[in-house]
Amino acid sequence: MKQKPNLNSTAQNIVSKLNKSEPTKYRQDDLKADEMLINLGPQHPSTHGVLRLEIITDGEVVKDVVPHIGYLHRCFEKHAESLPYNQVIPFVDRMDYVASMNNEHIYAMGVERMLGIADQIPKRVEYIRVLMSELNRIASHFIAIGTYGMDIGAFTPFFWVMRDREHILRLFEWASGARLLYNYIWVGGLFYDLPLGFEERCQEFVHYLKPKLTELEKVLIENNIFISRTANVGVLPLNLAINYGVSGPMLRGSGLKYDLRKVDAYSVYPELDFNIPVGKGMMGSTGDCWDRTWVRMQEIHESVKIIEQCLAKLLTDHKRNRDFDPQALVPRKIRPKAQDFYIRGEHPKGELGFFFRADGKSDIPFRCKARSCSFSNLSVLPEISRGVLLADLVAILGSVDIVLGEVDR
Repeated sequence: MKQKPNLNSTAQNIVSKLNKSEPTKYRQDDLKADEMLINLGPQHPSTHGVLRLEIITDGEVVKDVVPHIGYLHRCFEKHAESLPYNQVIPFVDRMDYVASMNNEHIYAMGVERMLGIADQIPKRVEYIRVLMSELNRIASHFIAIGTYGMDIGAFTPFFWVMRDREHILRLFEWASGARLLYNYIWVGGLFYDLPLGFEERCQEFVHYLKPKLTELEKVLIENNIFISRTANVGVLPLNLAINYGVSGPMLRGSGLKYDLRKVDAYSVYPELDFNIPVGKGMMGSTGDCWDRTWVRMQEIHESVKIIEQCLAKLLTDHKRNRDFDPQALVPRKIRPKAQDFYIRGEHPKGELGFFFRADGKSDIPFRCKARSCSFSNLSVLPEISRGVLLADLVAILGSVDIVLGEVDR
């Protein structure tokens, strides 16, 4: 007669396994005489979050890098399978928490297309969405460039970009009531119209920002020490970037003119005039750390151009009136037809996508899978880090610009 398993001992075994750290890929027996295993993170400022890098070194030279992720896993996809479509948006905010407006815009656009109401969204709503997304793109790139400069040893630019980012956060707080996690872009519309005077205040900010960007470019991007630390370091060849599914500034830094705002032409982007900057190897090789940083800097300039065009439209052709209701098309019940649907958009880090599976019977998604740009971009790190100096590994990781909330979801 079989004995029943002891449930207490089984539970204790599970708890003991959960308390242990994830095992390393390399064991002591695998290392050669001169090799050493180093853990960088998860508590380390240069990992940009709770990321652990298992590094094999031979003196100062990196032989291999193994990223260990999952420290910030918060079950986003399981939460999405237990909530109505509109209630998932606060969880979408918490993926890449420094670019929440972009997350919301792409998610809301996907649900609207599933419902078949995407063509009915008022132009004023679309221009406000793009305005907010581009402001958030600038804020996200400010964090990327500022923290990257600090990784290299340039402290002053970090304080500059955080000062200027503060203006954007105050605009967001004025419009949505929150500085970081907004829940502002809703399925079918917006939480609220822009406050009175928002457009004029935004124009003042753009006028203030332009000379500051020129100053930042001269002090950091064109700095000789910064160039010597980033040029010809962490070169990502274009074919390798494509094979790994790399997207965003990392892909464009390797020389490919690929931006989903142009490729998919969603929202009102086809009506706006802007360029797609790509890496040209001006200071070293195409696809190096300097190129990736330069592309982000140029994208800020392009976002400023888009913001100016959106503000011009919002003050003329699509200006506010008493009859405008940003929630007029917000559905009370979201129940798409049975379908599999994928939506993607150009996030500050790359291609952010959501795959939905709807059963046609419920207002809760049967499946919601997020395609994380930071996850795909991080996966190429070992390939571009082998053979570099340990000090350069920090420079390479910073140039990838990851947010662990989106990597781990």
